[in-house]
Amino acid sequence: MRWTILCDFDGTVSVEDVIDSLLSGYGRPGWEQLEDDWRAGRIGSRQCMRAQVELLELDQPALDAHLDAVRIDRGFPAFVRQAALAGIPLRIVSDGLDHAIVRILGRHGLQDLPVSANHLVARAPGRWTLESPLQAEGCGSGTCKCRFAADGRGHGGQRVLLIGDGASDFCVANRVDFVFAKHRLIEHCRTAGIPYMPITCFQDAIELLPRLLDGSLLRACSPTPAALPA
Repeated sequence: MRWTILCDFDGTVSVEDVIDSLLSGYGRPGWEQLEDDWRAGRIGSRQCMRAQVELLELDQPALDAHLDAVRIDRGFPAFVRQAALAGIPLRIVSDGLDHAIVRILGRHGLQDLPVSANHLVARAPGRWTLESPLQAEGCGSGTCKCRFAADGRGHGGQRVLLIGDGASDFCVANRVDFVFAKHRLIEHCRTAGIPYMPITCFQDAIELLPRLLDGSLLRACSPTPAALPA
């Protein structure tokens, strides 16, 4: 049983949401209303993120200093090593910022992990814009995670494990074979009947991965067949 892993970043690998932390410190007025509009479903995450990024006001040194203070789940590097030893490809697939993810991972010796995310672009001194080269028609996200799930399944019939935490993972969770879920994604998987296990940290994921690989976790989490009518 061959697997590939798609892993969210903000709130999953990182302890805090990177763009939220940047906006709290360097966002000009208006970003909170954009956040409210996104949460209410009035705009998609791509539209929200692009508009919010254009409200950021900080130069490159301030940006990088902020990113250098962002913490990640302490168990994540060990989980990456475990996946590599098992021969399981792992990709960061995020609706966040590519520069932020690459810089933060690099502090932990994980600069070689493949990262798919929105592209942060400097457009003027202290001002930024967002490009979304991985968007898809009909998808409101900047990074369409579903396309990566489809690619994973298309390569020799591999199964796909998603590790995520929030709304940007809801759609793709319906298109993978199993989920390690944090935070809001737990309730989504539970109510949608998606095979999953809740985790609070990557130490939990380290302990669960061998059971996923030997098939026992899938069997334990398979939906119970409905009773036939009498």
